[in-house]
Amino acid sequence: MNISKVFGNNVRKKRLEKGISQEQLAALTNLHRTYIGGIERGERNPSLVNILKISKALNIPVTALFEGID
Repeated sequence: MNISKVFGNNVRKKRLEKGISQEQLAALTNLHRTYIGGIERGERNPSLVNILKISKALNIPVTALFEGID
């Protein structure tokens, strides 16, 4: 299991459920859109600070971003 890919898929899934574009999520988190895209593709390993920014922007618990990661 590639943890980064599972995490990224969770971010994408939650973002789409909220009807938010990558650009909107980037603006809400103060992160660059290409960085958000890299996270969603599993190419980036976000810091704990950025994980918290993403969960707050999506208004979901941090644990929701780690679903399926054991």
